[in-house]
Amino acid sequence: MSSPKGASAFQVSVDAGSYRVARPETPQHIIELLREHEIQIVDLKFTDLPGLWQHFSITLPEVHEGLFEDGIGFDGSSIRGFQEIQESDMLLKPDPTTAFIDPANEIPTLSLICDVVDPVLHQPYSRDPRFVAKKAEEYLRQTGIATTCYFGPELEFFIFDSIRFGQDAHSGYYYVESAEGDWNSGADEGAYGGGNLGYKPRYKEGYFPVPPHDTLQDIRSEIVLMLQQAGVQVEVHHHEVATAGQNEIDMRFTTLKRMADNVMIYKYICKNVARQHGKVATFMPKPLFTDNASGMHCHQSLWKDSENLFYDAHGWALTSNLCRWYIGGLLKHAPALMAFCAPTTNSYKRLVPGYEAPVNLAMSQRNRSAAARIPMYSDSPNARRVEFRCPDPSANAYLAFSAMLMAGLDGIENKMDPGDPLDVNIYDLPPELAKNVRQVPGSLEESLNALEADNEFLRKGDVFTEDVIDTWLEYKRTRELDPIRLRPHPWEFYLYFDI
Repeated sequence: MSSPKGASAFQVSVDAGSYRVARPETPQHIIELLREHEIQIVDLKFTDLPGLWQHFSITLPEVHEGLFEDGIGFDGSSIRGFQEIQESDMLLKPDPTTAFIDPANEIPTLSLICDVVDPVLHQPYSRDPRFVAKKAEEYLRQTGIATTCYFGPELEFFIFDSIRFGQDAHSGYYYVESAEGDWNSGADEGAYGGGNLGYKPRYKEGYFPVPPHDTLQDIRSEIVLMLQQAGVQVEVHHHEVATAGQNEIDMRFTTLKRMADNVMIYKYICKNVARQHGKVATFMPKPLFTDNASGMHCHQSLWKDSENLFYDAHGWALTSNLCRWYIGGLLKHAPALMAFCAPTTNSYKRLVPGYEAPVNLAMSQRNRSAAARIPMYSDSPNARRVEFRCPDPSANAYLAFSAMLMAGLDGIENKMDPGDPLDVNIYDLPPELAKNVRQVPGSLEESLNALEADNEFLRKGDVFTEDVIDTWLEYKRTRELDPIRLRPHPWEFYLYFDI
């Protein structure tokens, strides 16, 4: 992936005090930069309801100030979770503050993240996930509780050497291959010839080993440098716990909508850098049986101007009452939240005890077996935050972040008690105590039912409209639950073929 001439003009410069990134701010800035750096292609990106980026590209003569004011048309009926065919005409309006040089293209290309507009109503489109995030931030300000919500998600993902899968009326399979996989320790040759060089991370022992165990150091570093060129500040990267190429790259926290934008850029760059190296990146939560899955632990805090409202020098774990009420809201509404935060059938193969999975709806400090954790790395007031560990990277970040904020605000408004801290390994609690600890739902179906029963907190301020919630429920049930329910599972043949 080549960097076009003048790409450095779009590289970030970060104000250490505010963590704001210097970017083009107006349509005129964009037009001037395109001409100055001889960029001929502009790519317009937006997010469908499940959370996958969509795009189309235009040429330089089509980029003018009217594009940003009036938008450009597309067929909304071909986008998952959007319009019916009889109401298909929709508009995209690019956000000039999101510009970045696209690292996935050899032809110099500028990417812009767009908002979706209904051309008949002349209003933002209710099912545009980015619009939901905008409304969540605006609702926060309207409450007077805080001015800003910061998010810092930790997205984990796998990089495999290859993946094959398929299913039809009479067969079904998947096959994952990784030269790093512990299952290859006895192979006569490496995954693609050249001899078996050993150094396979053992199951659950992939956390932090140096090369040659960690074969993906340079690929992650390449991803990090491209993320920074695209305006996403990165703090750290490393190999994760699972064998076969599990990774984590941590972005610097920023505001809710901007972080959701960054998550989309993050996934896009990870997938394209892996492809450049002849590999494949996946954010599917649980692609491997017997080893750890990929989570998206979400650090979050509320601020009023420059004051972190989650800090109290005299509170438990240095947290304020407001922070604990926020946690109370997360725990109270967690079953419904999981419909957005763990939104796939595969998510619930991660949410089982024994794999650092946060199935227990409890509050703790330092303790990774609890759903809501207070990190204790620093005593700084600015560092006080809650880490909600239930989400995974299959989530649509715009919807998941917004839902968590709305649950937390409901907790604050109703002063919800999160319960006593459980600073123990909850997995090892004796049965008489463990039975008193609520757990996350055991399936996507349970989470969708919980969302259907508990969504009033999401509809405050019209942040999540009934239209969005109903469409989400219908899409997940008909496009994901039913197809999984109707197909035989390979393990069923092992269990039942001889019955």
